[in-house]
Amino acid sequence: MKEFIASQAHRSEPPKVSSKRPRALVVVSISIMLTMEEAMQQSPVNFTAGDIVKGTIIEVRHKEVLVDIGYKSEGSIPGNEFDDIKTVNEGDVIDVLIERLEDREGMVVLSKEKAEFKQNWEKILSICNEGGTITGRVKGAVKGGLLVNIGVEAFLPASQIDVIPPKNLASYVGNTYEYKVVKINQERQNIVLSRRELIEQERAERRANLLSEMTPGDIRKGTVKNITDFGAFIDLNGLDGLLHITDMSWGRINHPSELLTIGQEIDVVVLDINYEKERVSLGLKQKLANPWDDIESKYPVSEKVKGRVVNLVPYGAFVELEPGVEGLVHVTELSWTKRIAKPSDVLTQDQEIEAVVLGINREEQKISLGIRQLETNPWDEALEKYPPGTKVKGKIRNLTSYGAFIELEEGLDGMIHVSDISWTRKINHPSEVLKKGDEVEAVVLEIDKANQRISVGVKQLSQDPWENIDQFYKVGDLVTGSVTKLASFGAFIGLEHDIDGLVHISQVSEERVEKIKNVLNVGQEVTARVIKIDKADRRIGLSIKAANYSSEELEAEQHALDQLKPGEDLVALQHAFDAVNTDSEESAEAEAKE
Repeated sequence: MKEFIASQAHRSEPPKVSSKRPRALVVVSISIMLTMEEAMQQSPVNFTAGDIVKGTIIEVRHKEVLVDIGYKSEGSIPGNEFDDIKTVNEGDVIDVLIERLEDREGMVVLSKEKAEFKQNWEKILSICNEGGTITGRVKGAVKGGLLVNIGVEAFLPASQIDVIPPKNLASYVGNTYEYKVVKINQERQNIVLSRRELIEQERAERRANLLSEMTPGDIRKGTVKNITDFGAFIDLNGLDGLLHITDMSWGRINHPSELLTIGQEIDVVVLDINYEKERVSLGLKQKLANPWDDIESKYPVSEKVKGRVVNLVPYGAFVELEPGVEGLVHVTELSWTKRIAKPSDVLTQDQEIEAVVLGINREEQKISLGIRQLETNPWDEALEKYPPGTKVKGKIRNLTSYGAFIELEEGLDGMIHVSDISWTRKINHPSEVLKKGDEVEAVVLEIDKANQRISVGVKQLSQDPWENIDQFYKVGDLVTGSVTKLASFGAFIGLEHDIDGLVHISQVSEERVEKIKNVLNVGQEVTARVIKIDKADRRIGLSIKAANYSSEELEAEQHALDQLKPGEDLVALQHAFDAVNTDSEESAEAEAKE
């Protein structure tokens, strides 16, 4: 046996030297006698790819770690397989998996992670089947989530990282968390984790505890979680509450972002709790006193106040008197005399103004304000300055279908109704005799202070000719005038004293006249006889064909006129004038066709 051992020792060759780290040469003397046990220890060990063996760390480099597994050459492990390469020390013994026995440089390719994966796989399967939890360190960020080392490499989807989707995945790298194993694929050997489910479970427990101990009126600390147009959601450490925009401030705010930012910590008041739906209503302004509680004493009616215009709307302007207290200046309270179409014509946003308190409704939290009350109401003096019968002068400021407005002074207009323009002529529209900008003289007829109206008339400057009509015209008189208007039922003749007479179509000729325009034209001068005078209704009937009649013939013709239907008679000149316009249009259309 000694000879066998000696012969083996004599035949032994120096071991191969690694390209990374030279091994020391060992010279064995033939004369040394070895025991059987020592010889067996020196016999070669079988290493196979895929085996897990123990190795001793012999050197820690910047990006790799060299490990001796007792093979003829060392092995190398990438530094990123260690949680922190700075904590790795020479001499540490670790489990490694042999990936290859020799690479191009003659070194063994080892993996610490794969050894852990293989060792932990059965353990992970047991945890997953039980729906358990496991702790792991975030290894890195990849598309769609994070890679986590839980002994094996697992995937954590971005949607399962937290209850709020993270914006920066890199901020989680290097951190250690607890996870729930939600899915495992044994064939592919991959695992899906969820951290969110554990957080939600914890929040549900906290939410149940919070609801059981929370009561309306409590003041709670919370964090702004989300902001919407109608309010903000506040995280009360596991329970979300809604802080509505109307409960944020006693004052006016247009959007919650004016007061809050996401992540901000605030103290809120619990207003209401719905235990079934687990909903909590919160308030911020309720921490302060309601400024409307003593509003009447702070802003007495008829007192002057100062404020800032915070909103302009078509019907008025909202003025902030103090945070949480606003008053409305209605558009009608802006001026005593000017007709203001919209408040923005005279006021601007954020303008500081003075106003007078007109009324307060504390229940509805409304204050009525007025600006015109800061000045004397000119209508209070209007009756003294312009008593009925006063002659006034002014320019026509505006024309409407029912009359004309004459400016008496700045802010005071008088209205000339269409019926007060002429004693004798029927005026359909004031533009027939008046133009915008004309300076006219008129007489004050009436002052309506309550409705702020002054009625004036032009015809009242002269005497009504119908009061003395008998002195101007008598039945049987022969008169001359010009045709002023044509109607389907006759023609109007302009006479002296600015009076119109009507020639009915039956009084134009002895022969039947189908259309008045066939025998008369506007501007044509005609001679006619007065056959009817109705002083009460202010009408004069004329007859062209009766110009040469005897008194007996006139009497018969007058009787015929009395039998006419109202619509055909000298009745209301307004209808006659309307008919003139219609007749003129029909005539124009007929001529165009011809």
